[in-house]
Amino acid sequence: MAVLVLALLLSLQPVTTDLYLPALPALTRDLGAPVAAGQLTLSALLLAFGCSQLLWGPLSDRFGRRPVLLAGLALYVLASVGSALAASMELLVLWRTLQGAAMGAAVMGARAIVRDLYTPLAGARAMSRALTGLGIVACLCAPIGGLLTEWLGWRAALLALTAYATATLAVVALRLPETLAQPNPRALQPATFLRNWLLVLRSPTFWAFSLLTTASYGGLFTFLAASSFVYIEVLGLSRTQYGLVLLSNAAFYLLGTLLCRRLLARVGLRRTVAIGGALSLSGGLLTLAAALAGWHSVATLLPPFYLFMLGHGVHQPCGQSGAVGPFPQAAGVASALNGFMMMIAAFGIGWWLGTALDGSVWPLVRGVAAWSVMLALVAWTLVQRHGEPPDAN
Repeated sequence: MAVLVLALLLSLQPVTTDLYLPALPALTRDLGAPVAAGQLTLSALLLAFGCSQLLWGPLSDRFGRRPVLLAGLALYVLASVGSALAASMELLVLWRTLQGAAMGAAVMGARAIVRDLYTPLAGARAMSRALTGLGIVACLCAPIGGLLTEWLGWRAALLALTAYATATLAVVALRLPETLAQPNPRALQPATFLRNWLLVLRSPTFWAFSLLTTASYGGLFTFLAASSFVYIEVLGLSRTQYGLVLLSNAAFYLLGTLLCRRLLARVGLRRTVAIGGALSLSGGLLTLAAALAGWHSVATLLPPFYLFMLGHGVHQPCGQSGAVGPFPQAAGVASALNGFMMMIAAFGIGWWLGTALDGSVWPLVRGVAAWSVMLALVAWTLVQRHGEPPDAN
């Protein structure tokens, strides 16, 4: 049951982004807004998602994971309804920002629960199983979002988020007990708050794994934020075909989580991350090579990115569990800071793409290649030097 709940909570993030991506060009046109404003519905959501975790994390250390999850999911349901009914781009951005803040409680809580229940190596394995479930959900999100947008319009795609969040809220309310054995009554006191932050931020292990997850998510988010415009507007795919593109990416991510589980059992944490780094770098550089050769088509640009997605399926379970592993008494803070780093990168990417998208494939290709290089460097240096021993803590 714990892995199922983790999968539902972690899947809220791809449901919130992937399911609505096929609708992004349509809602931008329907609301009479420029491309940059459409990008803001995604980047503002992710900035709120990252920043809110800095509050949700200490709250969960003080009051427990369960009340924070219930409050966050209830707020998410409200914001989802508001997004679907928004009459202007300004209102849509506002509701999506609130939705991102609420989503922070769910994803932060899931990562903290992993540290509550498991040691670091067991946590990486549990996280890989939960992220396999996320991969399955992500596989369904893109085609469902494309079909809903095609048949019923973009508001139907946003309403689907309400249904998913309501179901997740029900499961958490009915089936998830409190996992934090001893809440810290001083977690919100300024001295304790500062001490926990410094404890986390001074840890080389935290930085190694957080930079790993940030670089991996940076490459993925560059693709997600740019691909709806590149694949639909530049390469000429329909919304349904684009949904299938996202489905195929999610399938390779799912395979990456399965590969991660097998590698962890056979070669350990550090070597697993190193292999993932090779996959990610190969994907980014081959995508760049295809573009430099002038092969600007789905058939030439998409398959290399599958290698990046395999690596992403390795890096996220290892990185997310590794970042919180050294902090059994401050898992909420560590989870929050790890999530904050990823979302700050995502916000920066969204801001850059708002001005860089120029009717060509180059912003997407160059962004993915740059993140793949950074990811490999982190995987091959910092994680190898500072990654926790498999059975630590």
